[in-house]
Formats: sequence, structure tokens, C-alpha cells
Amino acid sequence: MRILGIDPGLNITGYGVIDIQDRQLQLVEAGIVCSKRTDTLAQRVAEIHAGVSDVISILKPDGMALEQLYSHYERPQTAILMGHARGIICLAAAQAGIDVQDYAATQIKKTLTGNGRAPKSQVQLAIQRELQLSQLPEPADVADALAIALTHIWITKLQLQT
Repeated sequence: MRILGIDPGLNITGYGVIDIQDRQLQLVEAGIVCSKRTDTLAQRVAEIHAGVSDVISILKPDGMALEQLYSHYERPQTAILMGHARGIICLAAAQAGIDVQDYAATQIKKTLTGNGRAPKSQVQLAIQRELQLSQLPEPADVADALAIALTHIWITKLQLQT
């Protein structure tokens, strides 16, 4: 099974692809897709769509896991912009025939660390340990994408066992 985890963002979208075979996890690739802040909204979402579509066509994941939209009442515009990014990422998955599952940030943190309010550094350490990486995953967008992919793998595995 190959899972693509995505941390959606309008400026930077992180992605991470993990294989699971014979109960072994292997990092395939991780990186970011960027848009230019100076471009129009239409140009930015087109850039993210093209980048995510390329990742899907090259790495051929079996499924995608995506962070759910979160809106802080003091920053509603951030949620609206994030919604644009999530929408075009879902479109890229649908065009490729890939199922998408989404997870709340607190669920991701709890799955990886046991604490739904864990700091990013604790999540990065959990990812480093689970994927046996020589260093912490950077930048934070990549670490978040890998955390989302791991969460999906573990939750799916638990559902298959019951």
C-alpha cells in the first residue's frame, strides 16, 4: 500500500509518500509544492494543482490522506484560503481516481504521540523514530504531511484488524 499524505496550504503544500509492505514502513519521497505570493489566487491554485497532480502521476499512491480544515475564529480568512488549497488537492485526487480521507490535526497528533495537543517538535520526533530517519523531517509542512500519511496507515490498519 502506498499513501500520499498532504498538508494543504496556499503558499506551501507539504507532501509525503509512504509505502507499507510486510508491516514495514518506508519513506518513498517527501517535499513541498509552492506558489508565489505575488501571483493571483487563480495562478496559485493552478500551481498547487499542477504540482500535486505531478506527484500523483509520478508516485502513483493508492490513497491520499489530508488534514481537515481548521478555522480559528480570529482568522477566518486563513480557513477560506486553506479551503481553496484543499479543494484543488481533492480535485487532483478525484481526477486520478484516488480515495481521500481526512483527519483532524488533534487526531493526527494523538495518533502519533498520544497527545492531541503535542507540539510540532514532538510530532517530528515521532516521525523520525517511526520512519527511522537520520534527522528530523523538515520543513514543518513535510513533517505534517508525513504525520498525516502515518495516521492514515495506522487507522486503516486498525480498521482492517477489527
